[in-house]
Amino acid sequence: MASWHSVHLEILYNVLGWVAFVSWSISFYPQVILNFRRKSVVGLNFDFVVLNLTKHTSYLIYNASLFFSSAVQKQYHEKFGPNEMIPVAANDVAFSSHAVLLTAITLFQIAIYDRGNQKVSKISIGILLAVWLSAAVCVFVGIHRHSWFWLISCFSTIQITMTIIKYIPQAILNFHRKSTSGFSIGNILLDLFGGFTNYGQMAVQSIDQKSWVNFYGNIGKTMISLISVFFDILFIVQHYVLYPSKKRAVPSDGSSGESVVPQTQEKKADGLDIV
Repeated sequence: MASWHSVHLEILYNVLGWVAFVSWSISFYPQVILNFRRKSVVGLNFDFVVLNLTKHTSYLIYNASLFFSSAVQKQYHEKFGPNEMIPVAANDVAFSSHAVLLTAITLFQIAIYDRGNQKVSKISIGILLAVWLSAAVCVFVGIHRHSWFWLISCFSTIQITMTIIKYIPQAILNFHRKSTSGFSIGNILLDLFGGFTNYGQMAVQSIDQKSWVNFYGNIGKTMISLISVFFDILFIVQHYVLYPSKKRAVPSDGSSGESVVPQTQEKKADGLDIV
């Protein structure tokens, strides 16, 4: 069984992992608090939230299974070699568990707060049905063949797919509204920092083990950081460069408006929306 060669790198690995956990976990709160203060979820794309819940649920299944199950770990070592370290850390399980909880809370806010004319699109509903039907098929095949690592890899593929898809509706909504009002940039800044520290953690393990297997052995963790960093940068450009003005009022139906409101009033409505 693989072990750490450097105590210092092991400590750095754990520090980076928990820093990523804290950053990524805190990143959920600005949006939740913003919704609570505004008593409105107008400006938050509902497709983003429901797809995000599927994504984090799939990621939790993968992380918890590979971290806790000896059967899954055995098949991982059979595939990548007995000397390779398991690429899932305790902070990965903690993050995905917390992410499922906070995303569910955000979904609850959507149900109780002012939504304007926004709703979950039929396309997203169709995607969710297709994804969970595919997951059910994978579960049936995996149990029949006792292919446990293959089975959780299916959930890893789902979370990668959802990570790509989930950001697109929000980016499009911001583009159509020519505004990021109602969408917390604090979430994005923390998410970006978490992505960088997550990559740092994986790099430290690779340096210590003199192997890059953990990058493709846990392709889900690799891709979640890469994709998140890309879209986080896109949202930052939208918020600070493309649509920096806080003077445009945005109607509740999500379309662009022409009326002008005082800048202080808009800031008050945005709550924790960082500018």
